[in-house]
Amino acid sequence: MSNLRKSNISKLPQGTYDVLIVGGGINGAVSAAALAAKGVKVALIDKGDFAGFTSSNSSNLAWGGIKYLESYEYGLVNKLCKSRNHLMRSYPSTVKEIRFLTSIQKGFRFPPLFIYMGTLLYWVMGRFFTKMPSYLSGDKIKSMESVVNTQNVAGGFEYSDAYLYDNDARFVFNFIRSSMSYGCIAANYVESLGSKRSDGIWHTKAKDCISGQEFEVRSKVLINAAGPFVDPLNVVNNEKTEHHHVFSKGIHLIVDRITPSNKVLTFFADDGRLFFVIPMGPKTCIGTTDTQVESPITHVTEKDRQFVLDNVNKLLALEKPLTKDDIISERCGVRPLAIKGSGGKADWVQLSRKHAIDSHDEHNYMSIFGGKLTDCINVGDEVAAIVEKFGVSLPYNHYKWYGEPDDTVRDEFFHRAKLMGFDNLTPPTSSEPLTSRFWRRYGRNAINMLEKIRENPEKAELLIEKSEYLRVEIEHAAEREMVTKLEDFLRRRSKISLVVRDEDILGAPGLVEACEILFGNEAKAKLQEYKDSISAP
Repeated sequence: MSNLRKSNISKLPQGTYDVLIVGGGINGAVSAAALAAKGVKVALIDKGDFAGFTSSNSSNLAWGGIKYLESYEYGLVNKLCKSRNHLMRSYPSTVKEIRFLTSIQKGFRFPPLFIYMGTLLYWVMGRFFTKMPSYLSGDKIKSMESVVNTQNVAGGFEYSDAYLYDNDARFVFNFIRSSMSYGCIAANYVESLGSKRSDGIWHTKAKDCISGQEFEVRSKVLINAAGPFVDPLNVVNNEKTEHHHVFSKGIHLIVDRITPSNKVLTFFADDGRLFFVIPMGPKTCIGTTDTQVESPITHVTEKDRQFVLDNVNKLLALEKPLTKDDIISERCGVRPLAIKGSGGKADWVQLSRKHAIDSHDEHNYMSIFGGKLTDCINVGDEVAAIVEKFGVSLPYNHYKWYGEPDDTVRDEFFHRAKLMGFDNLTPPTSSEPLTSRFWRRYGRNAINMLEKIRENPEKAELLIEKSEYLRVEIEHAAEREMVTKLEDFLRRRSKISLVVRDEDILGAPGLVEACEILFGNEAKAKLQEYKDSISAP
């Protein structure tokens, strides 16, 4: 167990917290970051790893909800565009503008020119923050992106939105890391077994899923941010809410890079669903969305896999068709969609990803439903306002709790990196220079990591072949990122297992040393645990 996790678990039963947050996905992470920075005494637990479920299986897009124009949700699109712009300004190295190139097949339910007019409206609602959309003929699409099959294309367009340059789980974890820097006591693999309120205090029975130890966490406020598991946790806690969840499954297949252009190729699949071909560093992520499911526990089926392969082979003019053998890794997750009422079903296709927060003022209890990454800063601010309404003092209420470090810190890091020729150490497998990647991933901590490399050049060695990660990064993860299982590092703190095949990871000569850095005496057991997890059906 990491020393940080061990220390935090020992602190969880001590005293009474202002707020306990159950769930370390995007909603729980921003709630913890906002509250801790504003001076609230916060604890956070998650029964798995941070960002271990829905928040690590998104499309890595931070978009303003252009598809909601079709259902006339102009207020939601306006809000999401505003949130997207704010996110891009606050995280300029992480949330970046990217062009979406969309081709429309002949016979589609709307002509290309009509949809293009929608992109212009979207651009206006986005306050002209991005590049202007452009209308494209089939020939123009082919000249810009030769990989697109334009034989049956009526026309198309290009417009802008935003995406996460790194991966979604890393973005979420940085909010967790920020909250801990402000005093939040957070621990992964700690499950809530239920909470009861007595004399104005919530008593939450918790279990360390690694050791089996059980203990109690006391708090004045309880926040249910358990993502797709919000409803069952409310049942255990005997809390009734106005909203509940229905689920939409989305899958993605990661393959070798299909096109060198840094654009998202957008299509409508055979059944009318949106279909994306998304850059992911040296690889390409292909995916579809919106398959209704009853349970949040899902997996990629053979039918899902074949649907994606059939559509990508039909819509792209590839040298040779993609097959199952070309798949490097897969992602599968549910999107929890908030719906009012305790029973019945809604037209789930029409449901948007807008979040809802139900609060029980008498009990100092709240549940966070739905939501999307684009709107995460608003969620943090709303939660803080409700906690204050509950009577908890926010001593530093006007403190800005989000965003990258200021330009002074950034300039200092880039200056030091330039003086030591840091970019010259960039591994050949890296999709970008080291300086920009270190700043985006580690912020002000990157300065200390530079110093360690300057003092000992071995810290700049690449331990796991075909990955981007240096020895100093693995040491940093061991010290500060609460890596409890090898998968935590390979899949969520980094994206190694998304872009490198399992057999290449396991065959990397430096993997054993990486495990020794991360886990010390437990290295062999943790490596075997990971091998067992990827060989399981």
